[in-house]
Amino acid sequence: MPSQDTRTLLQSAVPTAAVGAIVAVVSGVVAGGKGVLGAVVGTLVTVVFMGIGLFVLQRTAKSLPQLFQAMGLMLYVAQLLLLLIFVGLFKDTTAFNPKSFALALVISTVVWMAAQARAHMKAKILYVEPEPEPSSASSSQKSGKPEKPGSET
Repeated sequence: MPSQDTRTLLQSAVPTAAVGAIVAVVSGVVAGGKGVLGAVVGTLVTVVFMGIGLFVLQRTAKSLPQLFQAMGLMLYVAQLLLLLIFVGLFKDTTAFNPKSFALALVISTVVWMAAQARAHMKAKILYVEPEPEPSSASSSQKSGKPEKPGSET
């Protein structure tokens, strides 16, 4: 992953993990050990799903930039549907508290999306790739000739 992609991933995952820890503590106070486990599982599911989605979206942006917006919209809808399916699958589990799981899943998803939006707004991404300087310009500078005619002083 290039450095900008890694930076975006970290700027999204760290606040999500921090909020997940807060939800786990609150769930532990309210629902005990199963509440903590449910909140941790919910946060981990969110980080994994959203991290994979970010990776797929960045790969699409590099290989097929014309599909970036459509792919982003489709990806977020698919992620939210999958998270909804996870909530439905684990609503009757006895391994952890399903309410803590659902709460952590929803809160961490909202935090991830907000943090990712903030990371993209703060990123200094070029809209247009600058053209490289032609090799003749560097050779004319070495020879002492001006680059543009009439620019001698």
